Amino acid sequence: MNIADFLTPYQKNDDTSYHPEQLGAIIQPFNDEVFIEDYDLALIGVEEDRGNPKNSGCKNAPDTIREELYKLFSPLEQELSILDLGNIKAGFQTSDTYFALQETIIQLLKKNVIPIILGGTQDLTYANFTAYQKLEQVVNLVAIDNQLNIGYLPEEELNANNYLTHIILHQPNFLFNFSNVGYQSYFVAQEEIELMNKLFFDAYRLGRVQQAMEETEPIVRNADIVSFDISAVRYSDAFANGNAVPNGLWGNEACQIARYAGLSDKVSSFGLYEYNPKLDKQNVTAQLASQIIWYFIEGFYNRKKDYPVSDISGYLKYIVHLDDGKELNFYKSDKSERWWMEVPYPEHKEIKFKRHLLIPCTYKDYQTACNNEMPDRWWKTYLKLQ
Repeated sequence: MNIADFLTPYQKNDDTSYHPEQLGAIIQPFNDEVFIEDYDLALIGVEEDRGNPKNSGCKNAPDTIREELYKLFSPLEQELSILDLGNIKAGFQTSDTYFALQETIIQLLKKNVIPIILGGTQDLTYANFTAYQKLEQVVNLVAIDNQLNIGYLPEEELNANNYLTHIILHQPNFLFNFSNVGYQSYFVAQEEIELMNKLFFDAYRLGRVQQAMEETEPIVRNADIVSFDISAVRYSDAFANGNAVPNGLWGNEACQIARYAGLSDKVSSFGLYEYNPKLDKQNVTAQLASQIIWYFIEGFYNRKKDYPVSDISGYLKYIVHLDDGKELNFYKSDKSERWWMEVPYPEHKEIKFKRHLLIPCTYKDYQTACNNEMPDRWWKTYLKLQ
């Protein structure tokens, strides 16, 4: 399948000239002579907003974000290898748009190119997920969002407010873990939290996230897919979306999380959703959106090639013996100073869940084990593998 059939090239403003170090001069536009596999990252705009009627207008976000992104200077002196595939136009039905995005992502993943998706509404995350399902890859999904997006009616048509329900119920299901970062309690029903606990999924309240931003790093490091709803950022910093609320992440915190995602050797797709240029003033929110993407790019080019890219044989190993007889193994990378812990799993599930034997953690988890307590991350993963 030729993904060019789905794509419309981005047309730069002819009146704009870029400094050689600005991304507008570095990012390569897609054309028939380009070999996608020669690139590390690929921008994909998706002009689809029917999944969230409250935020009509965000289908025009991709080009506005690009306009600001292209003005930014390269985060590094080294040569960047980034391709701009242009935009996927909205299909006759939303399912047509999902299919086009799914097939485009499949082709990129097969060529080891990381897609950076510029939405559009957050229901596009579903198409991102089904791309991995088509490749039969078990995945972890992390959503930065002020809500959990669990609909109450499973038969309800897929939209930005219930896409997670559709992912959970999808068969065959290749979702191993879901983590929400930044939910606000007054937007979430208790039954949603109970469902998260029942499925051994993770949900981290905004207050907890802001209290210790560094604790977000292993959560994002364990993701394959990162879905960023810009409404997770407070109104004062990101007012241009139909779902904006007074509280939320600060802009710099959003950028920090995006950098964590870029640094992760496991994250293989990143999407930014729900920015609405119709509601923007002087492109301020577009600037934040572009900076979030910039930080993801900066993180990517600072990857340390830790696990799962490299073997853990050279890592420092710490063994903790608990009073109940359990033995916990921790590993620390000498390249990045990051930590992992080992979780045993049944042999009959070894092939399917092999990548999840070693899970990211922090030094704090190691300290917890040293205090004869089982880290929550270990327990949830262990129960999920049974």
